[in-house]
Formats: sequence, structure tokens, C-alpha cells
Amino acid sequence: MPDTRSFRFIAPVFAVLLSVPCAAAAQSSQPLSATVVIHADKPGAEINPDIFGQFAEHLGHGIYGGIWVGKDSPIPNTDGYRNDVVAALKDLHVPVIRWPGGCFADEYHWRDGVGPVAQRPVTVNTNWGGVPETNAFGTNEFLDFAEMIGAKAYINGNVGTGTAGEMADWLKYMTSDQDTTLTKLRRDGGRDRPWKIPFFAVGNETWGCGGDMRPEYYADLFRRYASFLKTPPGERPLIIASGGHDDDTSWTKVLMSTVHQNMGAISYHYYTIPSPTHDWQHKGPTIGFGENEWMSTLVNALKINDYIKQNIAIMNKYDPQKKVGFFVDEWGTWYDSAPGHNPGFLWQQNSIRDAVVAAATLNIFESHADRVRMANIAQMVNVLQAMILTDGSKMILTPTYHVFHMYIPFQGATLLPSDVKTAQYTYGKQSIPAISVSAAQGRNGVLEYSLVNLDPDKPVKILTTIEGANPSQVGGSILTGPAMDSHNTFDDPDAVHPVAFTGAKLRGHHLEVTLPPKSVVVLSLQ
Repeated sequence: MPDTRSFRFIAPVFAVLLSVPCAAAAQSSQPLSATVVIHADKPGAEINPDIFGQFAEHLGHGIYGGIWVGKDSPIPNTDGYRNDVVAALKDLHVPVIRWPGGCFADEYHWRDGVGPVAQRPVTVNTNWGGVPETNAFGTNEFLDFAEMIGAKAYINGNVGTGTAGEMADWLKYMTSDQDTTLTKLRRDGGRDRPWKIPFFAVGNETWGCGGDMRPEYYADLFRRYASFLKTPPGERPLIIASGGHDDDTSWTKVLMSTVHQNMGAISYHYYTIPSPTHDWQHKGPTIGFGENEWMSTLVNALKINDYIKQNIAIMNKYDPQKKVGFFVDEWGTWYDSAPGHNPGFLWQQNSIRDAVVAAATLNIFESHADRVRMANIAQMVNVLQAMILTDGSKMILTPTYHVFHMYIPFQGATLLPSDVKTAQYTYGKQSIPAISVSAAQGRNGVLEYSLVNLDPDKPVKILTTIEGANPSQVGGSILTGPAMDSHNTFDDPDAVHPVAFTGAKLRGHHLEVTLPPKSVVVLSLQ
């Protein structure tokens, strides 16, 4: 097909790199061109580490078999937690974990998951597969797990089938230091001192599985429930309201205009599917797809930038001081269930396409760091765009895991504005920027620079000018693969993994980089 890509200016944007179907094709392709100006002398907002957060719902094998195998399992574990999964997540520096859902949260009654495990009731997970829920993994198990990997806890309360009193008691169970029946219950379960609960949400997706509510009705419920969430002085969590999804901004408008206290953040959900028409019955396969689905996936993924802008504009009208955060606490790719797996368990393979989506999305979150202060990819293990996949005693790290690991230096860094001029990646009638980039100054003073090539066939030659800094050294890593669906398997767990990147040339204030197709590169300059 003729090359119809054009050159255009794009405001501060972030780059995503993709690789070619084969290395020979990549080498023979004429590189596209892009220029970037990084304003190191005009630092922006801090990139909150929590935008690299995770989500662990009682869904499929996300908890059972993924995180938790029980103390009697032959799989190596510590007090029931898988040793391999715990080690991998600790190495990822996970800042925060959201639990127990998701849709599961609004049918979850916390008392079912405390006390002696043998005495806990077995319930039914009506949202995900209609399978028995043993409640062996409850409040104590989750909070101990969060502490084990060094992550903060984000608890999602039950509005759909729960009461304000039940929610208030749950928070007291976790945080109270008084001698009460609730604290005795906690101590009898093995936890003497209270936990620190930094984040607590009042309901989940109340527009859908959380109660099929109108935003006006939920706003009243939020005010009521939140008023009963009481803790010892100084221990009150940031309270999160259930917000909208996709292009629906009505929830943000109603909450911002009618809730005037107790609301520290509004949640927002967005999932990327390949289907151009957002046909949830035919989303598309995880592997074995063509370039049409590569393009449609990326087109849909990048839409989140405009949706975030629309919500932020409403928030700025009512909250110009930006006291209320915008939490994208469910996001990621969602494909058709993998053959051979229970469709209600949402197990899917994870390829270099997911890595590119993850990097481009993280770049977008970073660009809105002054308002987007948390994001939780769905989900941590064995569900949707997972970090980790397990099969019995086997475990693999996904390309998405590797992107999150490459982006660790951005946690807590200071955003540096970037001006980008880039060629377009065009397929058929659709066209998107060929690259996504983000730059920041790390806490250690090092300039961190992420670049993503969204084109699966052509490399991109990028000339970067750094204003306000004069680095003398550059080094970094690259993640790519030979095919659009390159992925790791239990037989070949390291087919896709980062390697050292040597394609960056630094000359004073100028940096030249040629990004291979479908690739993610993170550079450190000092």
C-alpha cells in the first residue's frame, strides 16, 4: 500500500513503539521521522507512583491459584502465598493494590472472609463463572499480602448489596485501636495492631454491576455512606466515589457539582478492545490477529486521552485547586476469552501489542499527572491484561509486566513537558501518531525518557532536543518482538523480555534514537 503518512504537530504526547513482522522487513523499511523537544527547565507535576497500581479481584484464578494457593499446597508458598508470584511483584515495586473488586465487591460481605478459615461460609461468585467462593482469602489475607509486597491497600466497599453500617464496621475492623468486639475479632484472627488503609471506595461501577443507578441517586448514597466511615484521628482513608466510564462524563459532573465533602477522588473505568464498533460479543483474539486489529486496538487505546481531558475539564470548573483526584482504577485490554479456558474467568494471552498499549497509556496518565493520581491495571494475575500468568506450579512474566518494570524510574518523578512532531502510522483509513513519548526527572536527578513506536512495520528516527539540561551519558532497555503477537508461553517464558538498547546517540543537547517497529524503549540520561 502507498505510504500516506503525514507530518504533524502534536501537543505534549507520549510515544509507543511497535516492531515489525520480521527483523528483515524492519531493516529494509525506510524510517519514519519525528522530533521531540524536552523542556527540562520547565518541570511540571509529580508523577504519583500510584498510577502504576494494580487490581486483584476475586475472578477466575486471579486470587486462587494466582496469589493464594493455601498453606498445604505443593506449590512453594509462604503462609499460603505463592513464593514466585510474591517475589515477582516485590521486584515490580507495586505501589497500591485494589481489592476485592470490581463487580465482585458489591456482592462481597466482609464478615464472610474473617475468622477461622474452616468456619467461613462458601458462597457463589455470581459475577464471574458462578463458581464457589471459599472465602479463604479475606481481609486479613489481602492486607497481609499487600504488606508482604510493600504495596498500599485500596479497599472497595459494598454499596450494591451492603449497608452503610456494614461498610462502617469493616473500616473499624481494619483501623480501630480500641478494645471493641470488632477489634477482638481482628485479634482473634491473628492481627493485633490495626492496618493502615490509605484508600477506600464507596461502591464500584454503580452505573452497572454495582447497582444500575443514576448518578444523582448514587451521589446521595455516597454522601450517606461516606458520613459513617469513621476511623481513629489521623487514620481516615482518602474516600473514592464511583464515577463513569468511556465517554460518559455525567457521573463526574453530578459528583463534582453535588458532593462537597468527604470525596477525595472519583474513579473512572476504560477498557481497550480491538473491535472498531466496541462489539463486546466479538472483541477479537489475543493472538493470531492481523494488522487491522493491531490498528483498531491502538486507536481505541488512545481514545482514553480525550476522555480524561473531558472529565478533567469538568473537574477544573468545580475544583480549580485540584483537590479531588481522578483515579483510573480499571483499565487495560480486554479480548475474547482464550480457547480452553472458562469464559467467565477472563484469562487471556498477553503479547507485544499489550506492551505497546500499556506504555502508551502510562504515558497518557503521566501527561495528566496533576489530576490523574492513581490508576489500576486490570488485573494483576491471570485475568485480562495481567502482569503474571500461572499454570499450576509454572509462572511467566508477561510483556506488560516488563513495561511496568521498565517504568519504575517514573514512580515519583517530576514530569517534563515535551513537544512532539511525528509522522503518522496509517493503515487503511485510520491514522494515529507513530510515536508516544514521556520525559521526567527522577527522584535521583536522572532524566528518564520513554519512547514507544506504534507502527508494527516501520522504524522511527527521532531527533530529541533537551532544553535546560546537558546530559553526558545515556543508557536504557528495549522491549520488542518479531511479530505483532509475540508473547511468552510456559514452554518459552522468555520469548519477549527487555534487553539493553544501544541505538541512542547523545551529542550535547541532542539525542538521536531509531526505534524499531512495535517497541518500547526507556532511556536514562545523566
